[in-house]
Amino acid sequence: MSEAAIAKKAGLVDDVTEKFKAAASVVIVDYRGLTVEEVTVLRKQLRDANIEMKVIKNSILSRAAKQAGLEGLDEVFTGPTAVAFSNEDVVAPAKIVDEFASSAKALEIKGGVIEGKVSSVEEITALAKLPSRDGLLSMLLSVLQAPIRNVAYAVKAVAEKEEEAA
Repeated sequence: MSEAAIAKKAGLVDDVTEKFKAAASVVIVDYRGLTVEEVTVLRKQLRDANIEMKVIKNSILSRAAKQAGLEGLDEVFTGPTAVAFSNEDVVAPAKIVDEFASSAKALEIKGGVIEGKVSSVEEITALAKLPSRDGLLSMLLSVLQAPIRNVAYAVKAVAEKEEEAA
C-alpha cells in the first residue's frame, strides 16, 4: 500500500476516533437487506434528529474504537456495518433505529456505546423504550406537583365543609 493511502486511512481512523469520543451515544447496526429507499428514509429520520449515520469499514471502526478506549466492540464489527453518532441526545439514535427496525425487519442492531460505555443490544433496546427527555421531565414535574395538588384539594375540601356547616 502506498504511503498516501496509509496516511489517508490513518486520518480516517483519527476522524472516527474523535466521533467516538465526542458522541453521547453510538448505535451500530447491520443494514444488510435494506432497500435503498429504506436506507434513505432512515438517514433522513436520523438527520432530522441531528444524528450522523455513516457506513464505515470494520477495520477502521475497530482501530478507532481501540484508540478511543472502547474495548469489546470487535465482535460487532462484522458484516456490513453502519454507525449512528449522536453528540447531543443519548436516547434519540437508539429510539429512531429501534422504531425503524420494528418496521424494517432487515435492520439489526448489533450494539453501541452509551456515554463512553460499550453497550449490548439489550441495553440499546432498553434505552430505546425510555420516554424522551421532555417526557421524562414532564413525569418528574408531575411527581413534584402531586403533593402541592393534594394539599390544595384538602384545603378546598375543608373550605367547602366549613361553608356547608355555616
